[in-house]
Amino acid sequence: MGFLFLSFSSGLFAQRKTPIPAPPVPSVYYPGNGSDWETRSPEELGMDKVKIQEAVSFAIQQESENPRNMEISHYQSFGKEPFGQGIGLFKERGSPSGVIIRKGYIVASWGEPDRVDMTHSVTKSFLSTTVGLAFDRGLIPDLHAPAYAAMAPIAVIDPDPFANRPDRIGQPMLLDLFASNHNRKITWDHLLRQTSDWEGVLWGKPDWADRPAANPAEWQNRPRKEPGSAYEYNDVRVNVLALATLNIWRRPLPEVLREYIMDPIGASPTWWWFGYQNFWVVLDGQMIQSVSGGGHWGGGMFINAYDMARFGYLTLRRGNWKDRQLLSEDWIDMACTPTPAQPTYGFMNYFLNTEKKLLPSAPEKAFYHLGNGANMVYVDPENDLVIVARWIKNNAMDGLVQRTLAAMK
Repeated sequence: MGFLFLSFSSGLFAQRKTPIPAPPVPSVYYPGNGSDWETRSPEELGMDKVKIQEAVSFAIQQESENPRNMEISHYQSFGKEPFGQGIGLFKERGSPSGVIIRKGYIVASWGEPDRVDMTHSVTKSFLSTTVGLAFDRGLIPDLHAPAYAAMAPIAVIDPDPFANRPDRIGQPMLLDLFASNHNRKITWDHLLRQTSDWEGVLWGKPDWADRPAANPAEWQNRPRKEPGSAYEYNDVRVNVLALATLNIWRRPLPEVLREYIMDPIGASPTWWWFGYQNFWVVLDGQMIQSVSGGGHWGGGMFINAYDMARFGYLTLRRGNWKDRQLLSEDWIDMACTPTPAQPTYGFMNYFLNTEKKLLPSAPEKAFYHLGNGANMVYVDPENDLVIVARWIKNNAMDGLVQRTLAAMK
């Protein structure tokens, strides 16, 4: 059962004949580091307190029906796929939790917002952010260039690479992600938009094993689609992007994210970004783990709701934090541009409300970062609003947004 925590700063218990007015709300507020985050009452921010309470109660009541044990939940869902065994870490989740941010201030929180849990495919938004950081620095000059042109040979860690070598003589000793004629046409933009149709096996997972077609005859022998022509949500290909981006940065991606994003936005030190047990390569003489883009087989980003809200607020502010442009506005614009083959998807994992198809109650310019669970980071520039909701039913997301927007005076 979740617990409701609402903090209002309007002096409810003061016994003064003339109330002291609250400080004015600045046009743009950014929280300090860690717990240095101001709470304001709904009334101060142009919202109705009772309706906010109704929205929070709704989120608590709409808890996901999946098991709280994430490993058991995996084997009841994705674990049933071919080669679906977990190869990453799992963590038992907490109760439905979240936070509502209006004009940068905390309006309400519920459950266990400081609890570190898996966030599943919200991890993809952190991954695409590391690509954006590389793009902004000129490490990837052209997103429409073939990705293979920037790839070095990849040496995968093998505990005993020369054991039974005669059995493998003539087989490649280095991993080439883009060796086939089809894969050499794939661009960074295709990978970011999940329209690459990359073919192959990575980390023991064939591309066709993730959300496989209903007809097994199509798994290994179907014709390939031209990159960019068709959208398919596929975590094997997400992990291709993660490994390609590691090659560009030549340093662990969690380190990149921490230095350029998470520390500058004041995130706590409690988040961790895990890869899979076999995601290890040798790069510049160092043993480095390539992270995963989600929790499809375990792993991914483990993070609390407050830090998720900070990231959502960064994207609401178009990459700006205080006096620093951490991500370029050009990058945010591209991330929020509809994919031709899937207009409700931008760069991973920006889900767009194009024609209000995903969230009928929300403005069309709203978007959200989404992961299984459901874990949602709702971003609404029109209403200067961020909502983090964790462990709610997928079909309850619009209901939560609807109730929160109804609180706007």
